[in-house]
Amino acid sequence: MTTIDTALPQTPPTIRREALYFALRNGKLLLGLGVIVVLLLTAIFGPILVTGTPNDYIGPPMRPPSSKYWFGTNTFGQDIFIQFVYGLRTTFEVGVLGGGIAAIIGMLVGFVAGYRGGLIDEVLNMITNIVLVIPTLAVLLIINAYLGIRSVAVQGLFIGLTSWPWAARAIRAQTFSLRTREFVDLARLSGVRTGKIIRREIAPNMSSYLFMTFILLFGGSILIASSLDFIGLGPTEGVSLGLMLQNAHQWSALHLGLWWWFVPPGAGITAIVGALYVANVGLDEVFNPKLRET
Repeated sequence: MTTIDTALPQTPPTIRREALYFALRNGKLLLGLGVIVVLLLTAIFGPILVTGTPNDYIGPPMRPPSSKYWFGTNTFGQDIFIQFVYGLRTTFEVGVLGGGIAAIIGMLVGFVAGYRGGLIDEVLNMITNIVLVIPTLAVLLIINAYLGIRSVAVQGLFIGLTSWPWAARAIRAQTFSLRTREFVDLARLSGVRTGKIIRREIAPNMSSYLFMTFILLFGGSILIASSLDFIGLGPTEGVSLGLMLQNAHQWSALHLGLWWWFVPPGAGITAIVGALYVANVGLDEVFNPKLRET
């Protein structure tokens, strides 16, 4: 996984105001966040506003998009738009859960290993390297295949437990460079405990870096979950964008010419991950003065 190349800003009010100034003028960041906000609002309020559930048979089968059925119906007469808004919610849920768990583990391991060093660093680095070389997708395939009931929570948990090593290594490297700074030495000489030094001195100076790391973990979790869903190892209950693609493939939507069955979920996944990437590039330009000047 490619690490993030960005400067580590300090966090006084003047620096925050400067970052906000450039953020509001960065087209990539505004575009990416705009797409994410629109899709997120659709995921939150869409299921509340639509009538029926994703599995209801509400109309004639294989109808193209119309004013009544916005995204058309599938071969079973199910409304694809209803499935899409529910699928968006599930996709965001697994992204937040998987990315959040991976970010928490990566931060804990990276901060402790980078700050403490010595034997603790060697042990944590060894564990990180072991998890890093494990074929993540193969492990997830085996685990999901043998689970009787697969849920979004379980899927997000396993994705998070296997996606953190690259983030831990990146955070460890940044912590190494910060632990020798004067303000950290001053806090250490003042008798401040390790946990408080990490929370109050090191982490705030890596806030932009940590946020960008979470964005990448969030997008990666969505892609892994969609891959599992597409091959039939997604949640056994509910619907997701990946499961919609899997159903469209299983029931020959492409051969039947039902483009409205597979295009919306594919476009939804692409829009989420693409918008996250564009927003991440925009953030990099905001927080990195060298990129900001180009």
